[in-house]
Amino acid sequence: MTRLSVNINKVALIRNSRGQNLPDLRKVAIDCEKFGAEGITVHPRPDERHIKYADLPILKEVVSTEFNIEGYPSEKFIKAVCAVKPHQVTLVPDPPGVLTSNEGWDTIKNQDILISVIQRFKDQGIRVSLFLNAEEDLVKAAKDCGTDRIEFYTGKYAMDYSQNPEKAVEKHKIASKTAVQQGLGINAGHDLNLENLKFYKQNVSNLAEVSIGHAIVCDALYYGLKSTILMYKSLLS
Repeated sequence: MTRLSVNINKVALIRNSRGQNLPDLRKVAIDCEKFGAEGITVHPRPDERHIKYADLPILKEVVSTEFNIEGYPSEKFIKAVCAVKPHQVTLVPDPPGVLTSNEGWDTIKNQDILISVIQRFKDQGIRVSLFLNAEEDLVKAAKDCGTDRIEFYTGKYAMDYSQNPEKAVEKHKIASKTAVQQGLGINAGHDLNLENLKFYKQNVSNLAEVSIGHAIVCDALYYGLKSTILMYKSLLS
């Protein structure tokens, strides 16, 4: 079964908008797990507009499933992650100020940098995943960087899904087979939702984990958080 990791960035964004601890991020993480989530994902950004670096040790204390921290590997980020030691760190190539993650690493061009950064995390016993476009050559180069897993960027898949699902997922099908051949674990995330998730799961080989946040928070406004998490889990079973 593919694991569901709930990204709680948007919950933190709501909290920060009033300058108080409501909703309580700690309680939301605990409840997401109680409702069936198999992981909690956060993505602190330089301006801390949602997840704050101070949230990381607090969440590490309460997350009992899998704690995944995403982010651009600045020195500040690297030191914060190594101090907290989550189960997994997912590296994204976001420059400062970007609104959301909208592309993966060029693992060929950035190989030397990634090799060095990945080793620092692995020395601390932290599993590493690289945010990646679904391209065979990038998957092969990711293996050479020393990563344990890759996370396919699914934003373009989600955008193209309504027009032609088979065409939208084709590169992911091919790239996932290459990842399996390379011995890499496979995660996926970005704009996956109740409409397109099941088809993606059915077509991508050995999908270990999906990270979903924005869509879950949007759906929870209508269905409630518990019902929404159960709906997503049913599509992954």
